[in-house]
Amino acid sequence: MRYLSTVYVRNHRARVQHRRGALLVRLPEGSQRVPLEAIDAVILLGGAQVTTQALEACVRRGVRVAALQMSGAVRFVVQGRTGGNVHLRTALFRAAMDDARALVLSKAIVAAKLQNSRRIVERWSRDEQKATERDWLATRGAQIRDRIARLADADTADHVRGIEGDAARIYFRAVGQAVASSGLDFSARTRRPPRDPVNAMLGFCYGLLVTECVGATETVGLDHQMGFFHRPRAGRPSLALDLAEELRALTDRFVVSMIRRRQIRADSFVHMPGGAVYLSDDGRTHLLKAWEEHKEGEIQHQVLGRPVGRWALPSIQATLLARHLRGDLPAYPPFVLP
Repeated sequence: MRYLSTVYVRNHRARVQHRRGALLVRLPEGSQRVPLEAIDAVILLGGAQVTTQALEACVRRGVRVAALQMSGAVRFVVQGRTGGNVHLRTALFRAAMDDARALVLSKAIVAAKLQNSRRIVERWSRDEQKATERDWLATRGAQIRDRIARLADADTADHVRGIEGDAARIYFRAVGQAVASSGLDFSARTRRPPRDPVNAMLGFCYGLLVTECVGATETVGLDHQMGFFHRPRAGRPSLALDLAEELRALTDRFVVSMIRRRQIRADSFVHMPGGAVYLSDDGRTHLLKAWEEHKEGEIQHQVLGRPVGRWALPSIQATLLARHLRGDLPAYPPFVLP
């Protein structure tokens, strides 16, 4: 059972303060008190502000504070001291700087991502009523399967990235087909800024997912910036992005399901003069409610051999990676859908 939850501060004029063991979220229309012992994260959207006293209280309690842009891009993540020990982080640095070992881990991460993408596409194919569209989606799934097989012969990081990029183009064409009857525009994956409603939802949810992965890596004692597939770069949460790759297909399935069920509509978005498209305040409210329900769902974890909450997957995978880096596991077992 899960006892903790995430607080989303959506009002641009909100100010988060600390008072007597609780966060006080002040809004123009009033205030709301949130006990710190009941939450594990605070996510600020848009222009919401937080005081240094509130940040300090969250850090002491191990409550993660993240700020996201309108698109879902991560502005910053603050949380308590990194867990684990220096020996684990040293092992991570050595593995990340060892090109051969980083390649092995990159291939495992990308293989899991593509395997999950393939299974989602095949599920969409089975659900499709029209034979021509069902066959079209099945073909896309077979093409992704072919790219997975090519990973075995990839001998450089660039080769792995090339295969992943090729498979992603095939996959997002399948996403477009899956939402084609919804009336929401989507032709290709676009970022910074998103150019259509589907990309607006994908980008926003990816930002939420990455903040979970940042918290998971830091909690087990890993440095969220030292990645394998995503190479270390100043200011980039490379390891968190690596772990997020394994869970992107789950996030995509969540977005597509919302669209297909008409839980989000064209009036849930705002179109900016430069062509960017973002979720409206009401759109974010509906999406975040559905996102929390999505996180509470259970998924069979093939390594653990039992169902686990979706909310726990980042922490489970970060723990498995830490065990591999410590030498407890001979290889890192990425998350693969059953």
